[in-house]
Amino acid sequence: MKENNSNLNQKIIIYTDGACLGNPGKGGYAAVLISGNRRKEISAGFRLTTNNRMEIMAVVEALISINKNKKYDITIFTDSRLVSNAINNHWLELWIKNNWKKSDKKPVINKDLWQLLYEELKFHNVKFEWVKSHIGIKENERCDELCKQAAMSDNLIEDIGYVNNKEISE
Repeated sequence: MKENNSNLNQKIIIYTDGACLGNPGKGGYAAVLISGNRRKEISAGFRLTTNNRMEIMAVVEALISINKNKKYDITIFTDSRLVSNAINNHWLELWIKNNWKKSDKKPVINKDLWQLLYEELKFHNVKFEWVKSHIGIKENERCDELCKQAAMSDNLIEDIGYVNNKEISE
């Protein structure tokens, strides 16, 4: 019997990375998106930001770039334990439930980006996988190269979220 594939979601693999030259300092994010034989690379650099912000922003911007009219099965590979743990250990859900406070009652750092990520996760079936950095994973290495290039470019953007919330950004 032939299986009906019309209900199956298309798969997308995403590798992400963030970098900061100084922390805080110039920073960049990058993502490599792969679907079948299609591939897209995205990156941007910022004048003043942090490494964690760039790690989160890489995921957010990758998800923003995906069509919302279809539902995709997405696997995101990140070398950020913060990002993978926030999702896989349900920290993000707890932060929302606790009015953006951590278990120690302190405010969640980079709330603006976590809120964006939470909204983007609603559109697709997204799974996060942590990968060790700098061990030769081709697409992870490519992201590392792209985000460092972005951080060193001449066209750096202002990270408004960081500038407006330095006291609660990390």
